[in-house]
Amino acid sequence: MRNIGAGLKLLYEDCDIIVVDKPFGLLSISREGGRDKSVYNLLTEYFRGKGGAPAVVHRLDRDTSGVMVFARSGRVKKKLMENWEASVTVRRYVCIAEGDFSEYSAENAGLIDLSLGEDRSGRIVVKKGGMPARTWWKLIRTGNRYSLLELELETGRRNQIRAHLAALGYPVAGDKKYWARTDPVRRLCLHASELGFYHPGDGRYMEFRSPVPGRFRKIIL
Repeated sequence: MRNIGAGLKLLYEDCDIIVVDKPFGLLSISREGGRDKSVYNLLTEYFRGKGGAPAVVHRLDRDTSGVMVFARSGRVKKKLMENWEASVTVRRYVCIAEGDFSEYSAENAGLIDLSLGEDRSGRIVVKKGGMPARTWWKLIRTGNRYSLLELELETGRRNQIRAHLAALGYPVAGDKKYWARTDPVRRLCLHASELGFYHPGDGRYMEFRSPVPGRFRKIIL
């Protein structure tokens, strides 16, 4: 694992894919016409002179950190995206949520099954008749009026975890967009900790992990 710029860590690469560990605060891809630094731009520079180029398959929000996979050609991108639900079997996150999540449920794990859609401002909210959205959750620890949660996406709607937790009254800490009241470490406390998928070239199963940010654990001590 090595840093290829702006805190972006290279986890794996071959002729078809590249897997990185994205820091918070870095865009996945710059907005059209924008000059902000992004994972895409850094990978484009990294590949310069090597052949191939990065192709975006999925995104993480600017302030979400963790594991991402990029294709190295349009052909591989198409194959991954056309078979995303079948190819990607694990999309696991950790977050710090405001409040004691054990008050929401006496169980240590469960499913949030709430349809999502856009409100008038473009924010993703629980919406009758919206797109199905399912998030599995597991409570890891509570403390200091926060909860450390492990979450796994069954569906991959935009801002799904953030919208689901906000709807339950336990927003992700640091998430002002989704009504968080606190910002304990000056970042969105959401991290893509694990990604598991079948390689688009040879079909072998691969898993990549990124450790829980140390500051997350300190919040609940």
